[in-house]
Amino acid sequence: MHDIEPFYGWEGYYKSENDPKSPFYKTYNNPHVYTHHVYDHYIHPDWCFIESETLYIKILSVDYKKKYAILEFIGEWNDALHNDIMFLKRKVIDILVSNGIKHFVLIGEQVFNFHGSDDSYYEEWFEDIENGWIAAVNFREFIYKEWHKFMIDAYINCEGALEIESWRTSTPDQLFTYINSLITRRLN
Repeated sequence: MHDIEPFYGWEGYYKSENDPKSPFYKTYNNPHVYTHHVYDHYIHPDWCFIESETLYIKILSVDYKKKYAILEFIGEWNDALHNDIMFLKRKVIDILVSNGIKHFVLIGEQVFNFHGSDDSYYEEWFEDIENGWIAAVNFREFIYKEWHKFMIDAYINCEGALEIESWRTSTPDQLFTYINSLITRRLN
């Protein structure tokens, strides 16, 4: 896992460590020192720590005018044992929402497992973004099944057309516009 890096293709558009509104403003991760790990597997130092033992994040892009954020994840999303959604909500999402973000794209290709608990933090997140949405892109099928089981899919749009293999070849704005059009069609 130590060689799985977050996506770098959009750094010309946005870098969370340079954004004064970001929860990771002025965060510097030494590229030569591997300190973060998921269980006994070290992960690349460019993943950001959210105080979870098993889930790490990278904010790939934020546009405060268009009110969207694109987040990439790695690890095990474990709400049952580690309450990862609480850490994500309090350490990242609340800060972004307080700065006007109401559309969230979650990229989950590197999320290897999910353990659910209840849906209260997801419900709170959904209520915080009135007229906004949360979209999950490229999570594994068994994770979607777990989300259905815990009714998290009531708050997060997932599956179907949101499986976007070519997202890396888009700009952040193109990806947001495409997903926004899909979700708008679903709602209408």
